[in-house]
This record gives sequence, structure tokens and C-alpha cells, in this order.
Amino acid sequence: MVFSKRKHLNFLKNSVQIKMTFFNYSEPVLRRKETTLEIQELKGLWFVNWRIGKIKLYSTFYTRIDQACILWSILLIPMFVTAQFLPISWTLQATLWSILSLIGIAMMVNFTRHWVQERQVTWILYCWALLMAFGVILTNMSIFLLWADVLMHLCPLWLGLSAIGYWCTGFAVRSRAIIFIGILHLLGIFLLPYVSGWQFLSTGALMVFCLLLLAEFQWDGL
Repeated sequence: MVFSKRKHLNFLKNSVQIKMTFFNYSEPVLRRKETTLEIQELKGLWFVNWRIGKIKLYSTFYTRIDQACILWSILLIPMFVTAQFLPISWTLQATLWSILSLIGIAMMVNFTRHWVQERQVTWILYCWALLMAFGVILTNMSIFLLWADVLMHLCPLWLGLSAIGYWCTGFAVRSRAIIFIGILHLLGIFLLPYVSGWQFLSTGALMVFCLLLLAEFQWDGL
């Protein structure tokens, strides 16, 4: 009987420890990239080493996850800049950006498949693909079917979908940095009314900034 109670107390103690260590608080949320990498992160690594003679200007590396972030930041820039400034028809934009989005989803899956498989969180990849596909379909339907209510809220739509994706990813890999990025996207929705006519540019700038932040620094998590 005493042994049973002791065993039960040990089980409760271990459960509490697991809950308290869900996030690794001894690890910085963001930090400079370390040169020591896990073997699975070496595949497809990009090294950048810009120099003028013997003067080192910039030196870093980008993993497959970093490359996926950079890819989406590059794709997002023309989408939101065009929507903000250039007088191109919405139907043409919908066609062009749908093609770019499909390319982005396919390349994202290719870049990150090995990484999520190693951490046994493959569902994150499907989550992001479904969120992006849903956003593209809803955006296109609002344009071609003239859904005014959706058209007027495209920026909150994409910020909201991105926030969901970041939160799912953050909890899956136990990363405070990624969860915080999701919170930034949510805050962006509430700040949109204050930028009125600059909503597309502001939304694109926030999304691109967050992606590049994750690409440039090493964040906490699995």
C-alpha cells in the first residue's frame, strides 16, 4: 500500500515536471545562429559569406526552414505592394498570386518535409498548406463573385490565418518565439483600422518582417 502511494506521488511529480518544462525557459527566445547544427539540418544548407577583400561584410547560413521563410517573404512582397500601389485589375492579380501561392506551397513542402518528419510534427506542414489554400480560395471567390464583405477584410483574413499557423507550429515545436510571432499577427489585425488606406502595405510589411526575423535568428523549440 505504501509502495502504491509512493508510486502514485512519483507519477504526479513527473507529470508536473513535464508540464512545467513544456517550454525550455533556459533557452533564449531568439539568439544568433550557432555553428553547431544537428545532422538533419545540414541537408540543403545555404552558406552566405560576403566579403570585400579581407573585410567580412556578412556571414551566416540558412537551413531549409530559413529558406522556406525567405521564399514566402519574397513571394509576399509583390502581392501586397501591387495591391497597394499598382492599378492592376483584381482578377489578374488573383490569377497571378494564385499561381505564386501554389508554387510557394509546393516549395515549402519540399523544403520542410524532412525537418517536420524528424521532429514527428508532419501535421504542421498539412496545417500550413490547408490554411494557405483556404486563404487563396476564399480570396479568389471574393474577387470573382464580388463578395464585398470579404474583399474589405482580406488583410485581417491573411493575418488571422497566419496567426493560426504560427500558433499551431509554436505549440507543436514548443517555441515561444513562434507563438509570439502569431500574437504579433493578431495585434496587427487590431491595428489595421489605424492605418486606413495603407492596410495592404502594412500587412505585407508585418508578415515579411516576421518571416525574415525567423530566418535570420535561431529560435527556441525542438
